[in-house]
Amino acid sequence: MPVLTRDEAQTRAQLLDVRHYTVDLDLTTGDETFESTVVIRFTARTAGDTFVELKPVTLHSLLLDGEPLDPASLDDNRVPLSLTEGEHELRAVTTMRYSRTGEGMHRFKDPTDGESYVYTQLFMEDVQRVFAAFDQPDLKAVFEVGVKAPEDWTVLANGITEQQPDGSWKAAATPLLSTYFVCVAAGPWHSVRTEHAGLPFAIHCRRSLAPHLDADADEILDITKACFDRFHEKFEEPYPFDSYDQAFVPEFNAGAMENPGLVTFRDEFVYRSAVTVTERQTRAMVIAHEMAHMWFGDLVTLRWWDDIWLNESFAEYMGYQTVNEACSDRFPDTWIDFGIERKAWGYDADQRPSTHPVAPDPDAVPDTASALLNFDGISYAKGASALRQLVAWMGEKDFLAGINTHFKRHRFGNATLADFIDNLASATDRDVHAWAERWLRTTGVDTLTPELGGDETRTTLTVRQDCSRPHRIAVGVYDRDLVDARRLVPREHLEIDVPQTAPLDLPGPRPALVVLNDGDLTYAKVRLDETSLEAAVRGLSGLPDALTRALVWNTLRDMVRDGELAPGAYLETARAHLPEERDLAVVQGVLAFARTQIADRYLPAEERPAALALLTGLARDLLRRTEDGDNPGLRLTAVRTFISSATQPDTIAGWLADGTVPGGPEVDPELRWRILARLAVLGAVDEAAIDRELERDPSATGQEGAARCRAALPTPETKAAAWSRLFDADDLSNYLFTATAQGFWQPEQAELVREYVARFYPAATALGARRGAAMAEAAGRYAFPAFAIDQESLSLGESHLTDPDLTPALHRKLVDQLADLHRALKARKR
Repeated sequence: MPVLTRDEAQTRAQLLDVRHYTVDLDLTTGDETFESTVVIRFTARTAGDTFVELKPVTLHSLLLDGEPLDPASLDDNRVPLSLTEGEHELRAVTTMRYSRTGEGMHRFKDPTDGESYVYTQLFMEDVQRVFAAFDQPDLKAVFEVGVKAPEDWTVLANGITEQQPDGSWKAAATPLLSTYFVCVAAGPWHSVRTEHAGLPFAIHCRRSLAPHLDADADEILDITKACFDRFHEKFEEPYPFDSYDQAFVPEFNAGAMENPGLVTFRDEFVYRSAVTVTERQTRAMVIAHEMAHMWFGDLVTLRWWDDIWLNESFAEYMGYQTVNEACSDRFPDTWIDFGIERKAWGYDADQRPSTHPVAPDPDAVPDTASALLNFDGISYAKGASALRQLVAWMGEKDFLAGINTHFKRHRFGNATLADFIDNLASATDRDVHAWAERWLRTTGVDTLTPELGGDETRTTLTVRQDCSRPHRIAVGVYDRDLVDARRLVPREHLEIDVPQTAPLDLPGPRPALVVLNDGDLTYAKVRLDETSLEAAVRGLSGLPDALTRALVWNTLRDMVRDGELAPGAYLETARAHLPEERDLAVVQGVLAFARTQIADRYLPAEERPAALALLTGLARDLLRRTEDGDNPGLRLTAVRTFISSATQPDTIAGWLADGTVPGGPEVDPELRWRILARLAVLGAVDEAAIDRELERDPSATGQEGAARCRAALPTPETKAAAWSRLFDADDLSNYLFTATAQGFWQPEQAELVREYVARFYPAATALGARRGAAMAEAAGRYAFPAFAIDQESLSLGESHLTDPDLTPALHRKLVDQLADLHRALKARKR
């Protein structure tokens, strides 16, 4: 099926002025398909040939200006159109198929109560799965949507919806929108409604999740209102839509989607079980991120997909910054979590062969298939880091002035990188164009290394960098505490520009620790000089600022990944300092890397039991530290780590049987499935136990937990059955596929599943061709044999990269996975 090319989009945009869509959907015709009728009103600027896109089960009729077109003219997903100059009307009547992959119109049946829900995810090129369209972002139009739905359903859309006398629903006409922003969500929703700033606000979820949404409704709505108000303090353009709905929908592939007036979120953000404050903070950040898109993305939209970073980097930066400003009473510094977790996503992506500039050259994004590959840690985390550095460099006042100029000039239109940079430049004397060339058009991660000289009375600092980007950074200078040698006390905090024009003088004797990029305002790997590294390893938990500690932990993480620090040394540092760490985001970030990367991948198999024993010992220390109940998030993190690292079943099986961890917390549904999954890996439960747990928790999450546990059982029969579910049948939804794949590969079962390593590549290739980009990406991410860490596996994978049948999404994922496998092999040689 052809994908839209940039050249085709430019040609069509020159030819057409699309003004209006009238879309009518009938969702009452069964569980497999729905009926779709669309009328498109547009003008051809000259006579010419073009095409309209659609992906129907059946194309019943197609009328151009009242004259029928032959339905047989549909070629893959395109119907050719020969147009005269002037106004035209195109009417298409189709039957469309519901999706189980999170693309197009996704349909879900809740196993808890049997209720069904549908929602659209039309990103990139999936509007064609719902109605015929000129599907590209710079052909904006007004949309009027009508929906016929089952009697007890509520229909949500981009505009305010009203039920008509005949029982159908009609949404208010939208302002000018790109096709990929159209959204419909229908079902027996549970809703919590309010009003703010004269607009209707609401949150929605499945009925079976109603008690959990109600428990958090005040928090979610308070955060929404606080962020909304903060954006209106920053932005001169008012919120551009008639309402603000947030729907938590099932089996959603992304974190959320910025549909104007109707943001859709994965409904895991409706917490059924206990979570930490950092997880609540993440939900708040996603709320703010999507709201930022209402201006940057929805009001002003990219012209072509090479500028997707403009949407995502801006929203990512604004999400963290706005929660920091508007919700400081609820959450600690959001930039700590960004630095220890999110930023690492960008660093990792930027060091793989698939790296690309934050703002790629338009020729590097020739079509929608290639554009889809750039939704990664570079477009999100690196781009947000670059914008944070830009704000530090040019000042927030000038940055916001430029942003507001951008909104004013391009409201309800489309814009490019050049427009964005020109508008920023209009607000400052700084050379923003040169900054953009060096930051946004280049690839890779800079490394900043301190070189210290001088004598007993003065120290000089020279920062060596292995790239030419400009950096505005802070330098933290620390001495050992004279009373407690494990504590480090700040001497000075200096700001410098890199490259330097001269070495920096540090008055006084040589400090114990020098930290470049203290405060984490730039995007660069940081190294420590030999003396500072020794001081950091001894006194890391004694640094007074959590953001500094996060940065030093990231330095150690990077050194492990680059083969400069032994993985075991990182574990020993974690064992020494995490029991005293005060910031939950730091604890979670360090434990996640230690457990999932070092223990599972970077250490040889024979050293893994000792690593898991160290982690369970560390978890016990954290449990003892939190016995007084004053830090439930840290205690929950310790419990989760203990469960995932357990090598013997007795303790966690006891927790499951008792329904509680001694001293708390209660073993809620999330912990029950987590324990059962670990017991399945260890061979300490059978399918009957999994079935009993599923009877106890028959929810969608329970179904996923059961699928994960069954796939993790260590027998040839269960592995064969799981493999067949993954690759021989196409009836698993996106979430059940992911859960099954997560259970299948386990480090403890390397020999049991070795035969499947070679089978993965042809199986995943065939699946990607059958089931499309979303499932191809899921196969590459979750079903990849990540624990087969040897040269044979690496060579096998690399040999398959030349397979012409690989879809672009799967090929990109395999390139990344094999790069990570190569890095793991390098770390094992340290």
